[in-house]
Amino acid sequence: MRFEQTIRQIEALVDEGIVPGVSYAIIEGPEVMTNVIGQAELVPQKVPLKADQLYDLASLTKVIGTTTIILRLLEKGRLSLRTKVHSLLPAFKDRRVTVLHLLTHTSGLTGYIPNRNQLSAAELKTALLTQLTVGPNFGEKVVYTDIGMLYLGWMIEAIYQKPIQDLIQELVLTPLGMQASTFNPDKSLAVPTELSAERGLIQGTVHDPKSAILQNHSGAAGLFAPLKDVVRFAQFQLGQLKVEQPPISQASVKSLYRDWTPKHLGRSLGWDLRFEPQEHQPLIYHTGFTGTFMLLDRKRQTGLIVLSNRIHPTADNPVFLERRDAIVAQFLADNHLETKA
Repeated sequence: MRFEQTIRQIEALVDEGIVPGVSYAIIEGPEVMTNVIGQAELVPQKVPLKADQLYDLASLTKVIGTTTIILRLLEKGRLSLRTKVHSLLPAFKDRRVTVLHLLTHTSGLTGYIPNRNQLSAAELKTALLTQLTVGPNFGEKVVYTDIGMLYLGWMIEAIYQKPIQDLIQELVLTPLGMQASTFNPDKSLAVPTELSAERGLIQGTVHDPKSAILQNHSGAAGLFAPLKDVVRFAQFQLGQLKVEQPPISQASVKSLYRDWTPKHLGRSLGWDLRFEPQEHQPLIYHTGFTGTFMLLDRKRQTGLIVLSNRIHPTADNPVFLERRDAIVAQFLADNHLETKA
């Protein structure tokens, strides 16, 4: 099999105890190979992982939801990449930062908010808009941050006058037939994440602390979905899934396969990029803190989706990050092999 080595490395995550369990999919043209192995929960008791359980997708929310709606607004001419953040969020005073800076993580936003996780939603939004500054990295360096996607979500809210998570449900999840995906999961269907001293066993509520406070006003995290729904999204991104009212055009999807930073820093709009090693063709890529990642190659019509709860029972799991990079590198190598006859 073309991706045999990739599969071996993914399943080794469970075999070696790096993650409790994993649900994964490999897309090869019209064929989709999926598997579910390991445990959903280790503490307080072992619970086997089942197909169709819901994962806290963490930052995959950014690309499935918020980025897709920004692309929709760009298509409709209601925003441009040059639109200033200040024009829609006047509490943010810096007049240099644009939609493009936020999408490519080149805004240079920096700062510290004391007692951030004890603030109310309204207090946190105000603090994030008024207490952060634009530092020396502005336009010069990619520094990945949730804040830019929170800002973009609030800009979307200013245009539509609805909470960003309601809009993601209405404009992205429902049209794409992602029927089980939700921001308000049934706890019993959700794969647990961290066992936290402050919050106990986190299950069915978003792990990210800022998003837990902001609730439906967070475009950075909060989406729960089963593997099959993430596969549907990936198939749409690859141009394989035809829907009656797509959230965005395939022209917009195709536009993601390039570096959008002015100084060629290797980021697309919302998405990160990885490059096919021989021909240097771009693939779009994104990860989530909870142990999720997705890599899509439109040219070769292939994709990799890995969903795990690598922060269960504790978030301290640096070996996963090394292994994730190795899995991505293996997929890129396997992806270059000739397609099976």
